[in-house]
Amino acid sequence: MLSIVEGLLIFIAVSESILGVLGNGFIGLVNCTDCVKNKKFSMIDFILTGLATSRICLILIIIVDGFIKIFSPDMYSSGNLIDYISYLWVIINQSNIWFATSLSVFYFLKIANFSHHIFLWLKGRINRVLHLLMGSLFISWLFTFPQIVKILKDDKPRNGNAAWLFKEPKSEFFTKQILINLGVILLFTLFLITCFLLLISLWRHSRRMQLNVTGFQDPRTEAHMKAMKVLISFIILFILYFIGIAIEIAHFTAPENKLLFIFGMTTTVVYPWGHSFILILGNSKLKQASLRALRRFQCCSLRHRLAQVEMDVLGE
Repeated sequence: MLSIVEGLLIFIAVSESILGVLGNGFIGLVNCTDCVKNKKFSMIDFILTGLATSRICLILIIIVDGFIKIFSPDMYSSGNLIDYISYLWVIINQSNIWFATSLSVFYFLKIANFSHHIFLWLKGRINRVLHLLMGSLFISWLFTFPQIVKILKDDKPRNGNAAWLFKEPKSEFFTKQILINLGVILLFTLFLITCFLLLISLWRHSRRMQLNVTGFQDPRTEAHMKAMKVLISFIILFILYFIGIAIEIAHFTAPENKLLFIFGMTTTVVYPWGHSFILILGNSKLKQASLRALRRFQCCSLRHRLAQVEMDVLGE
């Protein structure tokens, strides 16, 4: 039986998931529609569409895995369900991290302003850099899958015991988790480096413009300050995502503590839904599309109400 706090956290996680699927679905739909109209699929459209798609899959697998562990943990003690969930988790989680890192690298090379020759060399070869990152994703998969297969083979449930994952020493368990997530950790490190460098560049540029402009607020300064706020929000949400994953992993050492796992699941889902709405509000194309969709929804709602009123009047 779940406690009130556990039930509340599950409700929050489900609500976050619904918002995340809607927000990311909207991003993917807008980008795909725009590509069909313009008959052109740019690199940023590819990254945003892939990020939205991977996040929808990520939300679904987090919720499905979470509900199985909370309400029916014995499902993992027999059959190959845990194998399929583990393989899907590796592919979806690492793809999501790759797209998020690629987005930060793209904005860093497009927006940042540094005079170092290495930065200038990379800036002129954005597509090559992103292709190199894609190669690192495949290398990460090649490294991670054998580790997953070995762990699943060595730690298969014994005698129908659902607590089979928690019998090994904690040091050995966490060592395995670090090896499995080594590629993710490297991508996350690259993400943080590019985000902080971009923040430094934006801050320097904003300070320079504020010193040169007096008497009124420069629109470019406002744009740079807005970009900095969006970037800081992105960093905070991404860190929360990794904290949530760490909490869920730590739960394996204390499986009786459901509250810890549910809290980790709720924290993990904050990132895929929260950042989708930050992207919508921070991207002019997505923001305009959302406003148009909202106006259409309001018009349809108004028409429905007027039709209902007419039917009521005719009925009288």
